[in-house]
Amino acid sequence: MNKIRVLIVDDHPFFREGLRRVIVTEGDLEVVGEASDGEEAIEWVDRLRPDVVVMDVNLPRINGLEATRRIKDVHPEVGVVILTAYDDEEQVYHAVRAGASAYHSKDVTPQELVRTIRHVRAGRYVLRQVVLSTEQELGRWLRDRYRQFGGDVLADERHLAPLSSREMEVLRLMVAGMSNKEIAYRLGISHQTVKNHVTAILNKLGVADRTQATVYALRHGWIPLRSSDQCQT
Repeated sequence: MNKIRVLIVDDHPFFREGLRRVIVTEGDLEVVGEASDGEEAIEWVDRLRPDVVVMDVNLPRINGLEATRRIKDVHPEVGVVILTAYDDEEQVYHAVRAGASAYHSKDVTPQELVRTIRHVRAGRYVLRQVVLSTEQELGRWLRDRYRQFGGDVLADERHLAPLSSREMEVLRLMVAGMSNKEIAYRLGISHQTVKNHVTAILNKLGVADRTQATVYALRHGWIPLRSSDQCQT
């Protein structure tokens, strides 16, 4: 059986050692490296190709969320577990948008952390003890928080969207939970035109359905939050 390869990222040597001791006692897990800041984390992922990164948020040079975003941009197959002293729902939301698959406070039990690493390796998401088994479940979770929390599109990513301005309008309304019929009414265009736009969006993003498009848009910071388009009729 291939072991799950884990990279530990934390700027406190004592905490890293504690994580290492927890992980190496499990027969199906192994620690392949340690990093003390965000830039090191990115470099070690490039070199070691771990399956899962256990990442602190407050790191020197590059914080854990920015390091997560950069890692996921290049290595989308690598799972990231965020560990932090700050345990609130909005921070979980921003971690997921950055690309994390799991989020725990640092008082997580060793058993729970080990289970989370296994869940993430299996493609699941663990958000404050809640396990989401599918991307559809993650999409619903993201949409709920999209309506609840604020934030802005990341300025340096806005130009990377391959969508036209009209397609971005349609995508924004998709994220807000509108059906094709509702989008057509809202934008004053035909139902077939909306279907064409949705098809183009899915093709350009390389995703299979509306839920995956929603997850992609929110995790890449393309959709402005607290938008005037949200949930209006």
